[in-house]
Amino acid sequence: MEKALIIGASGGIGSALADALAARGVAVTGLSRRADGLDVTHEASVEAAMGALEGPYDLIFVASGALEVDGAAPEKTLQAISAKAMADQFAVNCIGPSLILKHGVRLLPKEGRAVFAALSARVGSIGDNRLGGWYSYRTAKAALNQIIHTAAIEVGRTHKEAICVCLHPGTVATDFTAKYAGRHKTVPPEEAAQNLLAVIDGLETADSGLFFDWAGKQVTW
Repeated sequence: MEKALIIGASGGIGSALADALAARGVAVTGLSRRADGLDVTHEASVEAAMGALEGPYDLIFVASGALEVDGAAPEKTLQAISAKAMADQFAVNCIGPSLILKHGVRLLPKEGRAVFAALSARVGSIGDNRLGGWYSYRTAKAALNQIIHTAAIEVGRTHKEAICVCLHPGTVATDFTAKYAGRHKTVPPEEAAQNLLAVIDGLETADSGLFFDWAGKQVTW
């Protein structure tokens, strides 16, 4: 791997990924709202930021996302659902990565192995849902999974060795999860980054369109 693009590079996982890749000698480009004003929920912002880049990139990793938007906590009941909170979740966790992929395809090499990965979450799995709740976040991540699964088919027609995947990082000790980790075991961002890169290193073309956890195990849709 020679070049990588990290979206959400100022966040806990994004910055740890950037550092881990740089330590490997990879030329890393990072984009974020904090450092670059990138707003993944607005297409004009995405188009301008992505349009200014020159590829090809061997890895494009979307590490952006939010568990809370404008202070709206994950819902515990149906009665807590808010149209605005759900729309906000979709904007950040589904539409944003979709726009990155739309404008990022041209940055992937037409020949040779390349990976487009987006951070998803196990709670976005419909088949693995045993606890309920968290309606908006779950649904937005499930929608992201469908976007990646569907786009992998199209991308594979023009980029024969490209791999598009969803990745679940586990519960990482960041500001993102601080209020909700509870009794779940957490890992530091640096460890999570190494885990995710190990999964990416092991991906094959046949894995494109699938959903994997931090240990490389496939997660059910």
